[in-house]
Amino acid sequence: MSTRFAIAHVTPYPWEAENEVNAHVRRVATELSRRGHRVLVLAPSRSQERVRASRKALRAARGEPQSLLDGTDDGSPRVIAVGEVLDVAGVARRRPSALPIDVARTVEELLGTVELDFVHVHEPFAPSTSNAALRHSRALNVGSFHSSTERLLSTLVARRFVESFFGRLDARTASLPATVELMKRYFPGDYSLVPDGESSAAQLEEIYRRLAARRHPRDGDPGLSQRLSARPLLEVDLHMHTDHSGDCATPVEVLLATAREEGLGAIAVTDHNEISGALEARAQAAAAGVKVIVGEEVKTAGQGEVIGLFIEEKIPRGLSLQETVAEIHRQGGLVYVPHPFDRMHSVPDYEHLLTIIDEVDAIEIFNPRVAIGAFNEEAVRFAAKYRIPAGAGSDSHVVQGLGSVRIRMRDFDGPTEFLQSLRDAEILTRPSSLLYVQALKFLQTRATPPKAQRASKARRLKRLGRAHGSGGRR
Repeated sequence: MSTRFAIAHVTPYPWEAENEVNAHVRRVATELSRRGHRVLVLAPSRSQERVRASRKALRAARGEPQSLLDGTDDGSPRVIAVGEVLDVAGVARRRPSALPIDVARTVEELLGTVELDFVHVHEPFAPSTSNAALRHSRALNVGSFHSSTERLLSTLVARRFVESFFGRLDARTASLPATVELMKRYFPGDYSLVPDGESSAAQLEEIYRRLAARRHPRDGDPGLSQRLSARPLLEVDLHMHTDHSGDCATPVEVLLATAREEGLGAIAVTDHNEISGALEARAQAAAAGVKVIVGEEVKTAGQGEVIGLFIEEKIPRGLSLQETVAEIHRQGGLVYVPHPFDRMHSVPDYEHLLTIIDEVDAIEIFNPRVAIGAFNEEAVRFAAKYRIPAGAGSDSHVVQGLGSVRIRMRDFDGPTEFLQSLRDAEILTRPSSLLYVQALKFLQTRATPPKAQRASKARRLKRLGRAHGSGGRR
């Protein structure tokens, strides 16, 4: 076998329950293990003894979590009872029990420490162990659906909530044609038919290989990385705006001076649908003592925003996502996806992002202007599972926010060195008040008439000139 994967299969039902889902999980997990893959099975349990033994094994493996996978590639997958569930009298055994807090906590700890290639969840409806695994997974996710009967809670009451979690699935399978039809009706997507039987493991193995092939190279260019290791370290902010953006009032000169005061060695100027501010900043970069990457944050036609770094020509707004990405690469630039999964920004949704995953060069995993931290966490998981270099930036629209998040990386020359340096970079954050910087942005733009904005800009440039003339800090 050419590639050996680390896989966790997750069932929502107590492992002692006799039903078709557990029987399927047991069969495919055993066969995948026999084929040389390292396989875990995560399941709730009715057995206190099984749960205690599993928790003892988890504690013993905390110093070396990958040891949980030892010996699971010889036809004997390891079953981990993630917590005890209590049966409710009169409730059908096919119905998943409500998820106890300790189960969710155990799933989060395990998936956050054990490096897996795939988390394969079965019937990942909430609340369940499978749904918790999908929520906390940092691996590629496969979802399998077995029941051909409607679930009222999921299809009617909580449909939008469930859809948000199913969006994290990188592949979907169904065991029956009726299940494919049902799932497509309520949760549209591509479903591969994988009937329960002797060929199930082989079909899943092919799905795993196809998904794994879409991951980016883990280390990039080791030789270039070695050469860059001798370069000095820079602190870099990859996302910011000037008054060439309609929602920002910061002059280029003030931006550069503030960047230097903040100790930034390089910045990416990424105005909305405009490149003139970045070109102006680059022209003044040498005098300011700050390296400038020319960028643009481009609004696509209904598919969110994408940043082009190291570009030379303005890219028009309103192109499709694929057309925008192609234009960035035509110019020799890098495709950088900002604030992904932030439902309060214009972002490519999961479905559209997967269509360009091979073309994405880097992804922003931390943006301090993202109001809900879970959106940044989702970006971290996405970047990790596809091995995409991770970036970060302040998304500053006022100078008070500049450098609130930065990247410590080796000095670089051009996009190729930059991307390799980014692979080995460290992201640094510091506390900042989103409400404060958003209020300043409002006061400097929408709450200030154009004439007053021009007067404010003149005053700021005059103060900057006096500071330079008197030998003050720039």
